[in-house]
Amino acid sequence: MPLVDLKVWRGDDNGEYISYLVEYDEGEVILDVVHRLQSTDAQDLAVRWNCKAGKCGSCSAEVNGKPSLMCMQRMVNFTPGEEIIISPMKTFPLIKDLVTDVSWNYENARKVPAFSPKKVDTDGKHRMQQVDIERGQEFHQCIECYLCQDVCHVIRDHPENKDNFVGPRFFVQIASVNMHPLESASQKPSALYGFGLDYCNITKCCTEVCPAGIKITDNAIIPLKERLVDDKYDPVRWLGRIISKGKSGK
Repeated sequence: MPLVDLKVWRGDDNGEYISYLVEYDEGEVILDVVHRLQSTDAQDLAVRWNCKAGKCGSCSAEVNGKPSLMCMQRMVNFTPGEEIIISPMKTFPLIKDLVTDVSWNYENARKVPAFSPKKVDTDGKHRMQQVDIERGQEFHQCIECYLCQDVCHVIRDHPENKDNFVGPRFFVQIASVNMHPLESASQKPSALYGFGLDYCNITKCCTEVCPAGIKITDNAIIPLKERLVDDKYDPVRWLGRIISKGKSGK
């Protein structure tokens, strides 16, 4: 079996990269090699994983500086003899080795408005157009790997923004609710304020790392931004608000 030079972060914030020569087979993925390392030279290596099929999002890390699922990075795609650097996700607090504390994401999940369906039609049924249903299907493909959160420079380079910015993963969740054809309350643009949409400057880095292929920027973030802009700057809506305030003041 050939050998690969694997350089892995070990320890906590004060740790260091340690190099290992590990055997691998051509059909294997990075996670296979990490498991072999764990069973031989680094039995105390901390690493998260579950399905090993790109569906659970547990094995998120950074491979040669790029946020990736280790189970989706095939060894055949690396040049023989190439040094492969594996590090924990930079954006989240490090616990040990390749394991980070992603609880900030769970806190943000609680902020997203819950689905609030409209009242049923007079015949007691809900009706939706197929085109509206299809529009939101990709949002349900998210596996919560948080790679989009990790790569987002708004929090990666400026952690002070975490209090005011929920990140691309939750813009997808907000879009899933906000754009649902039966949603009622959160379709109001005012429901989009307070999540930090204005911090995003559309670099599409989140879309590039999404293992589920969700077009986060084009299909979630930009449409949500457009709704906010329309609410704030559309002259017809502005006039409507003025008229409404005038009537309520009488």
